Amino acid sequence: MSAIRPLQREDREPLHRLLAATGFFTPKEITIALELIDVVLTKADQKDYIIFVHDDGRRVLGYYCIGPTPGTDGTFDLYWIAVAPAAQGKGVGTMLDAHAHEFIRSRGGRLVIAETSSQPRYAPTRKFYLARGYTEVSCIRDYYRVGDDLVVYGKYLT
Repeated sequence: MSAIRPLQREDREPLHRLLAATGFFTPKEITIALELIDVVLTKADQKDYIIFVHDDGRRVLGYYCIGPTPGTDGTFDLYWIAVAPAAQGKGVGTMLDAHAHEFIRSRGGRLVIAETSSQPRYAPTRKFYLARGYTEVSCIRDYYRVGDDLVVYGKYLT
């Protein structure tokens, strides 16, 4: 049975493999994602990162990592959302995004911010956000490197 549930210790390696398999993330980005996963797994009292996993009862199909944006009232960052290649296009990302929105609302959240790259390989990511009601709120040219802009999306939940 398919479920979205909090991150568990045994999810770390399947998530590592999932992140690598997507082909979207650089080794450095995967290292950062794993660092956040490790924070959630090892520091039960931390409040900066919240991770939920989608599994089908046999394997991990995707996950998201969110957190309240420091210094704001009701703004959350969507740090990571990733779906296994075999599960892409089957609604897993949509379910994860909807779950994140419900969770954020339950914590008094009103705005979700998601950042991505302008590179062509991230076109499906940008399309994903737009199809789910996010709006491009800013673009910072040459942010990651020359020719690689930071594209910021926002979605109000109220």
